[in-house]
Amino acid sequence: MHDLHSRRARARSVRTLVVAVLMLLAAGAWGAGALSRLQSGGFDDPGAESARAADVLATELGVRGANLVVLVTASSGGSVDDPASSAAGAGVRERLRAQPGVAVLADYWSATGAPREGLVGRDRRSALVLAHLGGDEDDVREVVSILGPDLAAAAPDGVRIELGGHAQVTADLTAQVRRDLATAEAIAVPATVVLLALTLGSVLAGLLPMLVGVCAMVGTLAVLRTLTLVTDVSVFSLNLTIALGLGLGLDYGLLIVNRFAEELDHGRAVDDAVAVAMGTAGRTVIYSAATVAAALGALLGFPVYFLRSFAYAGIPVVALTALAALTVLPSALRLLGRRASRRRGRGARSERLWGRVAGVVLRRPVLAAAPVLAGLALLALPMGGVSFGLPDDRAIGPEHSQARRVADVLRSDYPTRESEAVVVAFPAGAGDSPGDLAAYASSVSRLAQVARVDAPDGTFVEAAVVGPGQADLRRGGAAAVRVVPREPAYAESTQALVEQIRAMPTGRAALVGGPTARFLDVNAAIASRLPLVGLLIAATSVLVVFLFTGSLWLPIKALAVNAVTICAVLGAMVWVFQDGHGADLLGVTPLPLSVSIPPLMFCLAFGLSMDYEVFLLGRIKEHHDAGLDNVAAVAAGLARTGRIVTAAAGLMAVTFLAFVTSRVGFIQMLGLGCALAVLLDATVVRGVLVPALMRLAGRWNWWAPAPLVRLHARIAARQGPS
Repeated sequence: MHDLHSRRARARSVRTLVVAVLMLLAAGAWGAGALSRLQSGGFDDPGAESARAADVLATELGVRGANLVVLVTASSGGSVDDPASSAAGAGVRERLRAQPGVAVLADYWSATGAPREGLVGRDRRSALVLAHLGGDEDDVREVVSILGPDLAAAAPDGVRIELGGHAQVTADLTAQVRRDLATAEAIAVPATVVLLALTLGSVLAGLLPMLVGVCAMVGTLAVLRTLTLVTDVSVFSLNLTIALGLGLGLDYGLLIVNRFAEELDHGRAVDDAVAVAMGTAGRTVIYSAATVAAALGALLGFPVYFLRSFAYAGIPVVALTALAALTVLPSALRLLGRRASRRRGRGARSERLWGRVAGVVLRRPVLAAAPVLAGLALLALPMGGVSFGLPDDRAIGPEHSQARRVADVLRSDYPTRESEAVVVAFPAGAGDSPGDLAAYASSVSRLAQVARVDAPDGTFVEAAVVGPGQADLRRGGAAAVRVVPREPAYAESTQALVEQIRAMPTGRAALVGGPTARFLDVNAAIASRLPLVGLLIAATSVLVVFLFTGSLWLPIKALAVNAVTICAVLGAMVWVFQDGHGADLLGVTPLPLSVSIPPLMFCLAFGLSMDYEVFLLGRIKEHHDAGLDNVAAVAAGLARTGRIVTAAAGLMAVTFLAFVTSRVGFIQMLGLGCALAVLLDATVVRGVLVPALMRLAGRWNWWAPAPLVRLHARIAARQGPS
């Protein structure tokens, strides 16, 4: 009868693997086209005042911002007024006008008055042509790919033509992400295969967790491509798909394969070992996936699709990883049998080592926890000086981005910020007189940080009319003024300028937009959602860990410990990426942190920390339910999971560290921050701080109010035997 049952189980396993392969091939064929459909933007709040201002400019005035900047640089020793440079500038203007969907907004050689001086460098060796490229991001990338080589090839000898602006930044970012993904895969995949083989004792055993990760990554690509049919999805979601799919695949695969090997070592038959592994480690995987998915799902609460895209990728990659670990992996283990286990005593040696660590920590919990808390607090200190911005051209190094090189010239050689103007839009319907608008423009031009104000009825500098008006800033009842600042868009002085303009009386409805207003609006939108997102993460984490353990204290303790860890990681990221310590080694430009990255890192690092928390608590609870007291259960749980959690964290850290090779600054920060988070969590936090706190809590570790105890008894599945 047992042989018949085994044969039937193996037959089901074969069918499961065949279905999985077919689904994997179908998902791969569909998901292969995902990259070409993903967007490189998504940092704006579409409901903000700045977004409404942009809509008024586009729909009511037909005014588009300059998303393409063409920098024309004279030959060595020459100037932009030389015949060759003038001919090059005129050639750029005519080629842009001949390109469908391109509108030339201004150029030095045909401009007059004050605007002309804003289009030429201080040394008069370079000058600008500003244009707007219409269409979506795919259209923009295609036009840029055509214009760049065409304009450069047509330049006279000695004259250099380069493209910059948001359009070129988009093209550069997309191209760099493609290169980064290839590099990360080339590093992470071979490294993890080797480390898995060393951890599990054979290449064959090491490939099993990799199989789980591959299923999750390929399936998620198919999901992302499907989502692009109905909404915008950020190209950077691919980084999370690879890192999290590979990392969680290794985590869940290691957990189940290791438990399977343990049961074989205890003398169980293959089918019985699979059953016990799935009843214990498999149950842990379910709760772990729920906590990680809940943390990433909280990103859906933010209005910017850059953040929501990480939920679009994160939720399916977690779900598919768990599904593959619970279906594909046990099927493979049944078919491979004892060939999937080559531990050769590693488990026993590791348990003795971690058992000694547990003994030291549990004998002196305060003495053990104090230096860990002090170290985490020290890492968190730089958070006190954090400042924020939005990603711009400086996200990529100048050696990898033409847009970055152009923008560096603009920052160093140009007296005003023509492409970073604050725009005040007046929608139709409220009515105004030319004199009222002129008076408003004149008063704005008196503000200290204003270089110039362009209005329909004149150009104003310090309340004086210095040039003619711009007719395109008025159409029907709608109008606008452009305020050119003296300082960069994200400088505190420019932010204060936008606040001043928003506070000024206008006499009619007005909407303030432009890059600085966008940043302020996004910052406010994210800040306003943080309490709700934090509450959602806390509530779901407490619920899942309570259902897993039956304790109310353990999830509260987990929230507190994870919050401390995340603060430490964010402080370290400020120290490196904002303050610049080690920036040369990483090849990044020290900048204010992208306002979207801290909440993203919080959700991701929190989810991963809860992942390892559940791993540890699962074994502690198993031993506690088997009759061990609190101290003995904690010691046994740490001894049994120390090796596997540390190995899983090391492997996941490798996948995240592979993204430190990226040339995009905020992707490097995400990779380094998440790697640091999992390494801290799996070593000093999970190995020292958590057991120390559980030792101090004693019997309160397993406490819950009586109604919750009864609730847990009814709805929570009971843990299998150790």
